[in-house]
Amino acid sequence: MQIGDLSRQSGVNIETIRYYERIGVLPKPARQSNGRRTYSPADAERLDFIRHARDLGFDLPSVRVLLALQEKPEVSCDDASRIAQDQLEAVESRIARLLSLRDELRRMVSECGRGRVAECRVIEALSSPATSSDGQLQHLLTSPR
Repeated sequence: MQIGDLSRQSGVNIETIRYYERIGVLPKPARQSNGRRTYSPADAERLDFIRHARDLGFDLPSVRVLLALQEKPEVSCDDASRIAQDQLEAVESRIARLLSLRDELRRMVSECGRGRVAECRVIEALSSPATSSDGQLQHLLTSPR
């Protein structure tokens, strides 16, 4: 199949497929005599694996390791479990931060008297994030994990 077919079948953008080839998570495809890429069913399966892993939030270095492990079915899956556990912890951390952000936003909205901007709790809270209820708003907004 050609790259457009692979893109439609997998739901992965053509430029993303080319990027995956450049960085080596997807092997360089065979080429037809006219230079067009030709992909095999195995390439499509590998791309599906990559897409699913990326959908679950795994970064590309982790995807590389998982792909390498997939090619060695006889080895222990400890590394795969560790990578998945790390991703789970990162997701749980993001969820906790989002819940805190939600609580702060709810508090801001509920404390707003809907009067004049001069007394607006929303404007006041946004003007001084360090005064949030838990003192963590700025950290929540800027923390990468």
